[in-house]
Amino acid sequence: MATPVEPSIDEYLRKRLMPVEGVIPQLEGIDMYGNSIPAGSVGGDLFEYINFQQRYNIDARIAGALKRSKLYLEPLPKGQPPRNSVDEHVQWLKSQPGYHSSAAAGYRRAKSSEQLRIAENLQELYTTAGVLLVDAQGHGVISAKIASTIHDTFHALMLSELDRNGTTTPDIFEKINLRLAQSVTARNALGRDKDDNSREIATMLYGEIRPSGSFRFVNFGHPPPLVFSAEYGRFMEMDKARMVQFLALGLEIPEDNPDRNKYFSMALRTRKMKSSDLAEITLMSSGDILFLYTDGVYDGSDEEDRLQIEQVIREHKDEPAKGICNAILDYAVRQDEHLQQIREKDRIDDKTAFIIKRW
Repeated sequence: MATPVEPSIDEYLRKRLMPVEGVIPQLEGIDMYGNSIPAGSVGGDLFEYINFQQRYNIDARIAGALKRSKLYLEPLPKGQPPRNSVDEHVQWLKSQPGYHSSAAAGYRRAKSSEQLRIAENLQELYTTAGVLLVDAQGHGVISAKIASTIHDTFHALMLSELDRNGTTTPDIFEKINLRLAQSVTARNALGRDKDDNSREIATMLYGEIRPSGSFRFVNFGHPPPLVFSAEYGRFMEMDKARMVQFLALGLEIPEDNPDRNKYFSMALRTRKMKSSDLAEITLMSSGDILFLYTDGVYDGSDEEDRLQIEQVIREHKDEPAKGICNAILDYAVRQDEHLQQIREKDRIDDKTAFIIKRW
């Protein structure tokens, strides 16, 4: 019997950073598709569909939250060990001077109500789909490892988010941001110091789309989304004042983070982000297209490149999202061929395009 051949690290990371079509979320009135082409054998681009219905057992989570909402109201039978964290906290309350039973009852009602809200939030995941785009600096194994770290951190924190809130909150993104920050103590232990310029830099955009065409997202240093209007046949000008963009992951630590002095920071935000800091775009009409990308396709600044991509979308706008996405990537590959011809292949980067189309 032949011994199975283990994949190389390149092959392993490439497969980890590429989703399959079978996980594309199915939302009424929404068509989506993304694809990625690494510049080498493996790259630093990552994109992923967050198919809540497929990845998580929403029914079981809702049932669990409703069960806890009732259990939290029930006093702990005398002589029994704590059944949950609410019982444990009530025991602590009883040990405090001036304790009154109304404090325990009030706490139980609050925690019960919290579970009802979690169940309500979870219900919305049936009609919500997420998309995660990451672009780690460079396009080799190290970049792929950085992207993989963000991927794993995101999904570990998402489990906690759904347990605690039933939805994503700004807290998950602050934690990912801190995970990519440069630690003072850990880096010094590796012989690095504040004068060392090496950083694990990556941009990230995460957003959630709903059947209404609403796309709410957070952006850490990533090129901003573009909206193609089916009616006008061009990209629409966006209100940049409403398009909040933070620095790339790990470069900016909020002043009110308790660990801020444990990390190097290029800048200090005055506070952690709030829900009001998340940006929102709405695909208003049938045929409107939301275009997400990494800088290997378009860096978000060159007007001529923007017009060329606009033309590609205009020519393929009546096709499904997959056809539009592949047409854009074909265009990007042709641009790479031009860079090779003029001996500027060092400008070739990983390429990712993601299309969300409203039917």
